[in-house]
Amino acid sequence: MELIKLLVVDDEPGIRSGVSRVLRDFSVSYPFMDEACKFEIIEAPTGEDAIEIINNNLPDIMLLDNKLPGIQGIEVLEYVSKNHLDIVVIMITSYASLEVAVKATKNGAFDFIPKPFTPQELRSSMETITKQVYFRRMTKKLNTVGKQVRFQFLSVLSHELKAPLNAIEGYLKMMEEKQYGENIDDYQAIVERSISRVKGMRSLIMDLLDLTKIESGTTTRDIKEVNLLEIAQISVDSMKPFAIQNDVNVYLNSNTEIKINADAREMEIVFNNLISNAIKYNKSGGRVDCAIKPKDDFVVFTISDNGIGMSEEDMSKLFNEFVRIKNQRTKGISGSGLGLSIVKKIIDAYDGDITVTSSPDKGTTFTVTLPKSL
Repeated sequence: MELIKLLVVDDEPGIRSGVSRVLRDFSVSYPFMDEACKFEIIEAPTGEDAIEIINNNLPDIMLLDNKLPGIQGIEVLEYVSKNHLDIVVIMITSYASLEVAVKATKNGAFDFIPKPFTPQELRSSMETITKQVYFRRMTKKLNTVGKQVRFQFLSVLSHELKAPLNAIEGYLKMMEEKQYGENIDDYQAIVERSISRVKGMRSLIMDLLDLTKIESGTTTRDIKEVNLLEIAQISVDSMKPFAIQNDVNVYLNSNTEIKINADAREMEIVFNNLISNAIKYNKSGGRVDCAIKPKDDFVVFTISDNGIGMSEEDMSKLFNEFVRIKNQRTKGISGSGLGLSIVKKIIDAYDGDITVTSSPDKGTTFTVTLPKSL
């Protein structure tokens, strides 16, 4: 149960106790809320008491009478506005005038409740106000998450790009100073290394962009019926040059159309990552087998290789961000360490499942299970 702090500021004890009595066991719930909201009632008989409570125990909502002994309600509202306090203020008064209404609205009053009000009128107003408070809380959370994602993105980007940029700068200085002489052919090796570094940086940036979009929820998904076999074939074809370079054969062992409701681009990201990993962590003369088959209301596809495999310890951290399996057999294999974490997040978004089995020097199999319809 989510708690909302409600400060009732009124010099009439009957009004304060009446509000407490009406809202004590009252809760507000909407379909978009994770849980219902209840109220913690705090009472203040004067404006001075209200300001003291605000300073020590900031409420979410304030029901504020304008006619108070000492400082008036409108002055309390001005205090809230001047200090930029995140409180939804509702004026409650039987002496409302146009002048007071204009001044209160100018200083940020959300609404007015005229005296006398019935329990139903109070509950109805609180339902509307609670929705406002809930949206404010959600906005704050989203802003905080957005800042964290941006900070993580920039921190990782600067750290991961530092080494390749330094290497490329060093290679360019060697060429600038003509350390290998005047013959351009003598610089072929360092040109190739520079190009390799640039490709690695591009891959990292694209992976980080995909990850950031997924985590921040800003990516636009186009969910429609797609042919999974067709997408798999596109991925296999696009990976063929990479497979040839690594002396690995890739086979798609399915020939039946299998349709599911999904975003085609997301499915291509999944296939591309799993197939490229199967090629990358393979051995010369190795093979990769892709298979897709229906199973009740689900589709199951596997990507298997007979490559270098991995230990149980490596498998346990495989889907974490920025994880690269580092050992003597993976020495020289580059990657961002983000591909499988992106795959996992995409599959989770479909309420699907991904598992891995592997044995060192024998190979690895990834199994993905997806519902046919969302």
